[in-house]
Amino acid sequence: MDARTGKEIYSQNADTRLHPASLTKMMTLYMAFTAIERGQVRLDSKFTVSSHAAAQPPSKLGLKPGQKIELRYLIRAAAVKSANDAATAIGEGLAGSEPKFAAQMTAMAKALGMRNTNFRNANGLTSEGHYSSARDMTLLGRRLFYDFPQYYSIFSRRSADAGIATVSSTNKRFLDAYEGADGIKTGYTRAAGFNLTASAKRGSKRIIATVLGGNSTAHRNQVMAQLLDAGFGKAPTKVREVRPAAPEMLMVEKKVVRRVQVARVEPQPVATAQLSSSDRPVARASTVNLVTPAAISAAVARAQSAARDQVSDSSRPSRRPQAVATASTKGSDDLVSTSPRPTSRPEGDITGDVEGGISAARPIAAPRGEDSASIAKPTASLFLLDPLPQPQAAPEGGIILSSRETSDDARGEVTEFVSRDDSGDRGYGVSLGLYRSMAEAERLLLRTALKESVSLATAESRVDTSKRGYEAVFSGMSKDMAELACGRLVARQQACTVLTP
Repeated sequence: MDARTGKEIYSQNADTRLHPASLTKMMTLYMAFTAIERGQVRLDSKFTVSSHAAAQPPSKLGLKPGQKIELRYLIRAAAVKSANDAATAIGEGLAGSEPKFAAQMTAMAKALGMRNTNFRNANGLTSEGHYSSARDMTLLGRRLFYDFPQYYSIFSRRSADAGIATVSSTNKRFLDAYEGADGIKTGYTRAAGFNLTASAKRGSKRIIATVLGGNSTAHRNQVMAQLLDAGFGKAPTKVREVRPAAPEMLMVEKKVVRRVQVARVEPQPVATAQLSSSDRPVARASTVNLVTPAAISAAVARAQSAARDQVSDSSRPSRRPQAVATASTKGSDDLVSTSPRPTSRPEGDITGDVEGGISAARPIAAPRGEDSASIAKPTASLFLLDPLPQPQAAPEGGIILSSRETSDDARGEVTEFVSRDDSGDRGYGVSLGLYRSMAEAERLLLRTALKESVSLATAESRVDTSKRGYEAVFSGMSKDMAELACGRLVARQQACTVLTP
């Protein structure tokens, strides 16, 4: 496939449903990257390893039940070493259980246009009903390149620091042998044979291809080299790049505006001295039109202050969900940076339901101080595919957006209502500033669109070129939408300016 356009160059049995083996981990990593960019987890979030994850057969990192390990190390181990225990720990940490995560993976595959794929686990070990096709895996490889360019370099690493060990790449042989190769993933089980999805760039051309069912590592790599050579020979030098559209499951209702309802606390009509610890103030909701985080904070502060003045001895209201979850601003260096250490681990694939060399991990160091706020709970459900908490009553045509986090300092309730608004000039936009390269501006637009999918749902992204640099812009918005988007972005410490018609 020509990665620039998604146009197929050659195929043979491309839709045949076969065992993908560890090519499955491409989707596991896609789901992890999605969760990070949404702000649901961070690279430094600590996942607790279950006994099920630790018991996965090799290839494995050597995780122990109850161990807590940062997500960045699990990603490195799954991408570079193809560690089965690391992939399972990622799935359980994101969705609460591996079956639930597998269902989310399958739903994402359908949203990406993968029509012959069904997942049963996060690592690719042989399981009934677990299958994919060469065409689907090539589509997924293209998605990893375009949807997450900030993380894509992990697939070209020959080794990586996985926290408890330095791991070597199962794809090192092909990466070293084929000019321009920079990824992506190997796979092997007895049932699947030798699999590989590879990507390579030469000049302006990038080709992505998949081989399933090879007889050996050497045979698989030879067929892959022939496919890529043919692709580079047939693909045009100059072509209009067609980037893949956002997955359907990530799309939200178009043309949305925000109305914020702030709970205002009033005392019971009795003397303050007569209130017992079990008495609760009566909440009366009033609707306030606000569009900026500063205005929201000010309104909440006024309501809290009034409540404290009027009912100084009453008990605190029960905890309420916060309106916004912060997102990590760590770059790709946090994921792929490493201090390589010498290793004598064998390279390549090994027979059985394994992939890569079997190696003993070095002893686990004493755990560092744990930040309880960054530890992902196994019962947490992080994807929109899961049932959300029971919503509160919303105004006609509205949808309540709620966070699953709670705050001990919550004294009132801020509820966001999102409803359709078909009026207003669409000539407004927002600028995220000037950047030194087009690639840098495009990466920022992609990250911002993923993090702010609600406020930027109908906006079009573009990069404006001038003598001063490359300006990252979202356009085609109403005035309310532009102000809302800028308010949310400023709250994330992202520079933002509203552009008028």
